[in-house]
Amino acid sequence: MGAIKGAEYIKRIDQLNNEVWIGGERVKGNISEHAAFKGVMKSQAKLYNMQHDQSLKDLMTFVSPATGNRIGMSFLVPTTKDDLRKRRLMIQEWAKTNAGMMGRSPDYMNTVLVSLLASRHILEKKENCFPEHILSFYEKAREHDWSFTHTFINPQVNRSSFEMFDELSDQIVAAKIVDRNKEGIVIKGAKLLATQGGMTDEIIVYSTPVSFDKSYAYSFSIPSNTKGLKFICRKPFSTTRSTFDSPLGARFEENDAIVVFDNVLVPWERVFYYDNDDVKNRLSVEGAFSRLALHQVVSRQVVKVEFILGVAQLIVDAINSSEYQHVQEKVSEIIVALETMKALLLASEEGAVKQNGYMLPNLPPLFAAINTFPRLYPRLIEILQLLGASGLVAIPAERDFYSEIKVDLEKYLQSSTKNAKDRVKLFRLAWDTCMSAFGSRQTLYERYFFGDPIRLSSMLYQTYNRKELIERVEKNFLAEDGEG
Repeated sequence: MGAIKGAEYIKRIDQLNNEVWIGGERVKGNISEHAAFKGVMKSQAKLYNMQHDQSLKDLMTFVSPATGNRIGMSFLVPTTKDDLRKRRLMIQEWAKTNAGMMGRSPDYMNTVLVSLLASRHILEKKENCFPEHILSFYEKAREHDWSFTHTFINPQVNRSSFEMFDELSDQIVAAKIVDRNKEGIVIKGAKLLATQGGMTDEIIVYSTPVSFDKSYAYSFSIPSNTKGLKFICRKPFSTTRSTFDSPLGARFEENDAIVVFDNVLVPWERVFYYDNDDVKNRLSVEGAFSRLALHQVVSRQVVKVEFILGVAQLIVDAINSSEYQHVQEKVSEIIVALETMKALLLASEEGAVKQNGYMLPNLPPLFAAINTFPRLYPRLIEILQLLGASGLVAIPAERDFYSEIKVDLEKYLQSSTKNAKDRVKLFRLAWDTCMSAFGSRQTLYERYFFGDPIRLSSMLYQTYNRKELIERVEKNFLAEDGEG
């Protein structure tokens, strides 16, 4: 089969008839036609169609070593630095179509799967581990161009360092293994927070590093319509389908879902490992996930900052405010953020090293990037607010321009370079980036994309190699006393 088109993606998800709940009701009929999912599924379909654009063929796809079919570049397992570059360029080509606002576009989860493949040596000859399942599953997913969501966070019932869900009540809260039989493992409980939950072919499930019970140590993938699997979605953050009124939310609103496992049977061939705390923790520390997933994330974030810079400059040009030095300083701040993120991304590729046959990006620049971006992004959003000021409030809806007040709007909302409708269209784009419910979710999303910022700082502190620097200081400046 190889790389699919958008129509095939939509057809497959509609036919799954996944159990998705939103607004207190189960989604009935085709999920692609539901107001909460229609926009983002249409946008995702366009991504798949790009794989068949002849002018982008070598950028978006590569030849399968197994079948000779063209398959998505995000399934490419990197063995050279050029492979990392190819992956970045493909990721950013997709991100440009959605301003980097789709954090769970298919390339992210395809990267997660590739990282599992590159980490399967950790499972070799270990108890209750099936590295061969990872390989066979990756090959099936690659050849069928499956789409994925994932979930791994436990419900926030008890955030203490020594959370023990089973002690809170007689109910199972966090998803755990409740049975192991000849057919597979049985999972009961819930996990957070599956972005695009219910609108993908599959869901990959895995455990967080810390737990006190091997029943919480597992990893597997199952179809999204598996019996007993339920997706409970939050209230949509975009309530209009007008791309004038909500130019981002109407297209790219990725719903987030609680995933409920009601005695879900996971067949053995779908299990990657289970009941093994050591492997679970080693995957977190030694696996390829951080290196490859962060490479994808930072590639997307670079495009997101490029988008914000473009919007900011359009605002400045529209209202002719570029002569003010405080405006120049604010736009320059965005430029510095962009060049910083680009430099860290390229440094991760330049410093890449081969491990177990796979070329993996250098981790310190990526850790630096994900420590930087959660602090940068809210500031970039603030800059858009400061540049737009009251213009972000005086933004009528699309239908106002087709009413009898159209003449008033055309007179009073024009700018030095744009007519009223085009000016409002620009400011609505900025509003949807920095002030709408959709935009606010994006800010929170980027703050916590890879977890708590303080924990990320601690990880950087603990993992960054400073030995050579310490030795240099001691040798050159502390080894001898007396005058120089």
